[in-house]
Amino acid sequence: MTPTHFAFSSAFILGLVGLTFHRTHLLSALLCLEGMMLSLFIALSLWALQLDTTIYSASPMLLLAFSACEAGAGLALLVATARTHGTDHLQSLNLLQC
Repeated sequence: MTPTHFAFSSAFILGLVGLTFHRTHLLSALLCLEGMMLSLFIALSLWALQLDTTIYSASPMLLLAFSACEAGAGLALLVATARTHGTDHLQSLNLLQC
């Protein structure tokens, strides 16, 4: 495993661990998701550069577009949750309640 592969895989794993174990605030969960998506974007960009083909060059931009849409939807949920519940603690949300 090259040092770049190790760096991007460890960044993804750190984001996953942060998402798994530190779920007190919605904002911290969204930041962990963004870190995971950023590491995937950089890894996919380097993979497309290593293959030297133009077929895979659109894949990182598509992933970046989905990541931006996910960030926008996450921030909208954060604002809506803060307005309705008064806090962004994930423990205060009851998903079974209508």
